[in-house]
Amino acid sequence: MNPARSYMNAIGTAVPAYAHDQNRIAQFMAETLQLDKADRRRLMALFSHTKIDTRYSVLPDYSRPNGQFTFYPNTLDPKPFPTVGQRMEIYRREAVPLALQAIRACLADYPEFSLQSLTHLVVVSCTGFYAPGPDIDLVEALGLPGTTQRLLIGFMGCYGALNGLKAADAIVRADPDAHVLVVCVELCTLHFQKSDRPVDWLANALFGDGAAAVLIQSRARIDQSFAVQSFYSDLLPEGRDEMAWTIRDWGFDMTLTAKVPAIIQRSIAVLLERLLNRNKLTISQVDYFALHPGGRRILEVIEAQLNIEPEKSRFAFEVLSRYGNMSSATILFVLKAIWNELADSQADVPNRPFHQISGIAFGPGLTIESMLLLAQIGQPERKQAPLADVRVDHLHLVES
Repeated sequence: MNPARSYMNAIGTAVPAYAHDQNRIAQFMAETLQLDKADRRRLMALFSHTKIDTRYSVLPDYSRPNGQFTFYPNTLDPKPFPTVGQRMEIYRREAVPLALQAIRACLADYPEFSLQSLTHLVVVSCTGFYAPGPDIDLVEALGLPGTTQRLLIGFMGCYGALNGLKAADAIVRADPDAHVLVVCVELCTLHFQKSDRPVDWLANALFGDGAAAVLIQSRARIDQSFAVQSFYSDLLPEGRDEMAWTIRDWGFDMTLTAKVPAIIQRSIAVLLERLLNRNKLTISQVDYFALHPGGRRILEVIEAQLNIEPEKSRFAFEVLSRYGNMSSATILFVLKAIWNELADSQADVPNRPFHQISGIAFGPGLTIESMLLLAQIGQPERKQAPLADVRVDHLHLVES
């Protein structure tokens, strides 16, 4: 009999070696764009308004003065930033090592699972392309057999992780013996734009690099698991031009306008109600909200519109502050934070032995993807580090 559900049995996250203070990134952008005093003040205010403290990058340049750049031109003349080809060279070099760190972080907490029993690999990314791609490179780096089934989900943006989880859920429901690893890896900081457009300033102010991995199986882990209950998605056509991701000569051009929070605000309550109704639940029964931290304002309008208690959505704000928006990987960082919270405290929701989690992410389209998870906590034998992340040493591929 096919399983009624699939289960998330391990989650791991990773960030690159270079941590950049948000204020220092703003200074980098102001100097590179050669802004006058008025525009510099505007840009610095925008970066401060994001409530992001730190972002990570595979590039060291954002904390270095002109003359010590390794990727951007060491010049102040009006040359554009690097080409798409140059950016893709860095992506091809850096994406797989970072993904490997996330995979190892995922499996290190679940020593009962043997990597060699993995049957499927789902890779999600929107910040780079090459072929043979990162899915094949990961199979080889992990020492998996060539018969490992692979799926590459590309260019879906910030909601891509939920489509990766949907695919894994469908695979496991169809084949109870399947063991599926979903890996999201995003190098957003490769695509910073040299531009005087406010939409480019906003994108430059939000995005960071990161990777995350999730193991999906047909049977729940004994001590802790997140059961996958339901998915629901919708398109908001009025937001089609407000959030977009376009490949241009000088990089991937992200459009994210100030209208996006209002569009989400008008639609989020109906979407969540439909998701919950499918499972005969009400919003008061949701214990945690794993919201994609696309930006501070987006989180604030969702919290207000749904009347969410700050305690239930605090991890999204914490991830935004510590890492920025890492596109598809970000919601998995939020889920990892919830996972750690439950493992550490064995948080007790009165009169209910389980914990309902609602996950919501957004992306081009304007697309809203949502899911409902049921967390079950047994008797964990190992403590989790609070909001743990693993850093990858620059340029070094981890040994298989």
